[in-house]
Amino acid sequence: MQRGSDRLSVHRDDEMKHELKDLLRSGRPTRTEEWHDPEPTADDDPAVWAGPVTAGGAPSVAEVRHELARHLSRTMFPARPYELIHELRRGHAPDALVDPLERLPRSARYLNAQELAEAVVRTEETVRQA
Repeated sequence: MQRGSDRLSVHRDDEMKHELKDLLRSGRPTRTEEWHDPEPTADDDPAVWAGPVTAGGAPSVAEVRHELARHLSRTMFPARPYELIHELRRGHAPDALVDPLERLPRSARYLNAQELAEAVVRTEETVRQA
């Protein structure tokens, strides 16, 4: 098949594709100069993607769920709070994420990250109001 605009032959094109396959699958940046790559966000950066950041604002259920999902796998659920706390500490999760789980009822059982996030936000609102 003729491809018209290609500067390389079909065989060289396939050869280059084979050479780059592992590099592209690695999930790491493919550029040789590190300064070309965007800098990742830090754990303590404000969530500016969600709009204006208010000082001391309560996190939403979606934000809490996102943070929990970053540190917990789906296979952890269903689970009780103490199991989740143990897993979060083992994964070096920030204390700001672990501390609210310690205030949850120990007998509760959560089926997924959504249920857990809703319970965390409810508990934090109750603590803030008291």
